[in-house]
Amino acid sequence: MKPFDILFRYAVAFLALLLLWQIGAWILGPYLLPAPLETLDAWVQSLKEPVMRGHIQSSAFRVISAMALALIVAFPLGILLGYRRRIDRYVSPMVFLTYPLPKIVLLPVFLTLFGLGDLSKILIIALTTGYQILVVTRDGIRQLDARYLDAFRTLGGTPAQLVRHVLVPAALPSAMTALKVSSGTAVAVLFMAESFATQSGLGFLIMDAWGRGDQLEMFCGILSMSLLGLAVYELCHIAERTLCRWKRLENRR
Repeated sequence: MKPFDILFRYAVAFLALLLLWQIGAWILGPYLLPAPLETLDAWVQSLKEPVMRGHIQSSAFRVISAMALALIVAFPLGILLGYRRRIDRYVSPMVFLTYPLPKIVLLPVFLTLFGLGDLSKILIIALTTGYQILVVTRDGIRQLDARYLDAFRTLGGTPAQLVRHVLVPAALPSAMTALKVSSGTAVAVLFMAESFATQSGLGFLIMDAWGRGDQLEMFCGILSMSLLGLAVYELCHIAERTLCRWKRLENRR
């Protein structure tokens, strides 16, 4: 898809959202739902202030660091579980037993163990997204045709070459898709993590403005967090296109 087509589709979607927003503002009134143009103007003005930029930078650092950490840890672990059936036999039950648990409920534990700074928030987001990457990567390796592995061994491939040329390329597309899908979950967990015991980040800004009854500032924070989620998703998409370039070329054939 050409870049112009992508921008055009985003522009149409953005205008449609603005229209729905404006209709909602007319129905609910400016106190419950400020008009979109008024909110956009206030948001642009807020970006000139170091306070808003500081909140955005704090949130962006936390969510991007957490997703990078999740990928670095969960991707190789997923490959290991998918390839080594003996290890998978003992580890996977623990993974699938804890997978449905909403990880955000562990936030008080993380705050107690790792403090009120960035580390606890990064770790809780990484844990949430890492599970999704781990499960998808493991399943991707387990679905790999065993004939490919046998053919590679027959040709004299070493274990290191097997990982580099077979296992990683087989699992990477699925893992990157899981990373993109989990970006929305990561931002949601970020909001929850920043709503408690902190004075920085967009989650804190939104809840603080809500508590003071400042609807306009609250919606500026909501708009900032929505755009952050969109930016994180697009970064994941760019990473997927870069790391899985061979897959895109294969689909063109």
